[in-house]
Amino acid sequence: MIKVGFIGAGTVGTALSQKLSECGYAVVAVASRSRASAAGFARAIKGCRAVGSPQEVAEAAEIIFITTPDDAIPVVASGVRWHPGQSVIHCSGADSTAILEPARKAGARVGAFHPLQTFASSGQATASIAGSTFAVEAEEPLLSTLKEMTAALGSHWIELKAADRVIYHTAAVIACNYLVTLVKLATDLWQTFDIPTPQASRALLPLLKGTINNIETIGIPRCLTGPIARGDTGTISKHLNALDKVAPSVLSTYRELGLKTIPIALAKGRINQPQAEAMTALLKDPDRKNP
Repeated sequence: MIKVGFIGAGTVGTALSQKLSECGYAVVAVASRSRASAAGFARAIKGCRAVGSPQEVAEAAEIIFITTPDDAIPVVASGVRWHPGQSVIHCSGADSTAILEPARKAGARVGAFHPLQTFASSGQATASIAGSTFAVEAEEPLLSTLKEMTAALGSHWIELKAADRVIYHTAAVIACNYLVTLVKLATDLWQTFDIPTPQASRALLPLLKGTINNIETIGIPRCLTGPIARGDTGTISKHLNALDKVAPSVLSTYRELGLKTIPIALAKGRINQPQAEAMTALLKDPDRKNP
C-alpha cells in the first residue's frame, strides 16, 4: 500500500487526509509548525503519527502533500532532502509545480492538487470534498495517480498548464470570495431601513440559493433574471437615484456590475440591441439617472 504523508495540518490538509484515509490510502505521518495541530491531525487517522519535522514525513512516505500556507511551500520544498521515487504535491491554487523545483531536481516527481472548494472549517471541508473538482498539474505517471485519487474521493478533475493556474485561481476568488463581498454590500443596504445584518442574511439566503440552483439547472445565460434581463431602464434609474441618496459609495460597483450583465442579457435573447444600448448609456453616465 502506498504511504502518504502531510506537511501542514491546516484545514485543507486535515480534510484531504481524512478523506484519503477513508478511501483506503495509508496516511502514515504528519508534521506541522504547531505540534498540537499535528497531534490532533494524527489522532483522527488510524495509523498516522505526528512527527517533529517535514524531513521525517519525507522519510516515512512515498507521496507527500505540502498543505502549508502558499508562501511556505517553497521554503518546505527547499528544506527537505527528497529522493527519486517520491512524489511531492502541493495544494496551492495559484502556484504551479515550479515552486517544487528543489524536489524535482532531487529526482522526485512533483504535482499540484488544488480542491476547488471553500474550506471554512475542517468538518465542513471534509464533507465538501466529494463532488468538488480538483485542478491537477503533473507529468505521468503522477498525473494518473492524482486522477485516480479524485475518482476515489468521489470528485472530478481538470488538468491545468502552469500558465493557466493564476487565472484559474482568480476565477475562483471572484466566484467565491467576492460573492461574500456582494452579499455584504446587500446586507449593508438593508441596514439603511433598519434591518440588521443577521436578519438580512437570513432573508437573502433563499434568493441566493435559488440563484445557485438556477445556474446549476438552467445555466448561464438563461438563468439571468432582473431589470437588466428585462431591459427595464426605469427600474435601473430608480436604483441609481436611490443609491445616490443613501449609499453613494456603492454606485460605481452597481454601474460596473450592470455593464458586465448587459452582454449576458443579450445572450439570453430577451432584450434587443437598442435596449442594451439604452442601459449602457444609463449605467455609463454618472449624471444620467433618468432615462
